[in-house]
Amino acid sequence: MAARLDMGEAVTPDLAILYEHPLWFEPLFAALDRRSVPYRAIRLTDHSFDPADKSVPAPVVLSRVAQSGFLREPEHGIFYAQSLLAHWRANGATVLNGPEILAVDSSKARQLSLIAGLGLAIPETRVVHRREEILAAADGMAFPLLLKANVGGSGAGIVRYDDRAALAEAVAERFLPESVDRVLLVQDYVPAEGGRIIRLETLGGRFLYAIEVETGGSFDLCPADACVAAPGRETVRMAAVDPGPELVEAAERIAQGMALDVGGIEVVIDARDGVPRFYDINALSNFVANPLDVLGWDPHERLVDFLEAAITEAKR
Repeated sequence: MAARLDMGEAVTPDLAILYEHPLWFEPLFAALDRRSVPYRAIRLTDHSFDPADKSVPAPVVLSRVAQSGFLREPEHGIFYAQSLLAHWRANGATVLNGPEILAVDSSKARQLSLIAGLGLAIPETRVVHRREEILAAADGMAFPLLLKANVGGSGAGIVRYDDRAALAEAVAERFLPESVDRVLLVQDYVPAEGGRIIRLETLGGRFLYAIEVETGGSFDLCPADACVAAPGRETVRMAAVDPGPELVEAAERIAQGMALDVGGIEVVIDARDGVPRFYDINALSNFVANPLDVLGWDPHERLVDFLEAAITEAKR
């Protein structure tokens, strides 16, 4: 039985889902429908709010805001959503992956600072906000180097430079990646052991599953259905993997350290020295494509369990 409510319906459901991408969350919506959980799907694109309005769309709100939204819409809602989620929380809603999570999700610099603060290894990185500081930041760093946009998604805003001359030319010609917040990361290019990275998904601060994803030289490693099926996109090879207790414990420390409700932690095993270097936190966590084939079970069912528990708690 369908449980999704239209925006025009006056009934307040148990759950609201704030989202941007039109396709990524159909598997979640389908799981909610199967379980007959009433919910309202709120599209971020055409949303506005009144700061004096104290109503909330539901007792529990789940944020599914994509950092790659700026690729699809110049007038994206990434930073707008932080204000909206904070407003709903202030007026009594339980907000999962709330504004403070979104703030970290939208800053690779903050992610790396959090990870390093936990004593975990990260790629050598310098953070800058002016073009003129890029070459100075690269002093003493080995090439190849990456320039990364601080706000990124789907591999956007990442460029590799194989030597200092190539980087200097890009700086001089102003042919550089851009970040919507004007912050860039100068980062060591870590060669991935076996040409693979590991993505560890967490739910409620606990390990959920892990997959290995072949890089194929690409920085766009999104594993979800809509990504895998995107026109012109090369096939991303992925497989379930047992990451071992050390990586599981590290991923849980990261998730718990930022109070992440649901999200993925990405790590690359450095082929030069075997050190696991954590480099990205993805609070969107739209889960792996074809989960029954890859994992043997559907993580959306676990997410619905988590949401139902949050709804029960919010009603007490």
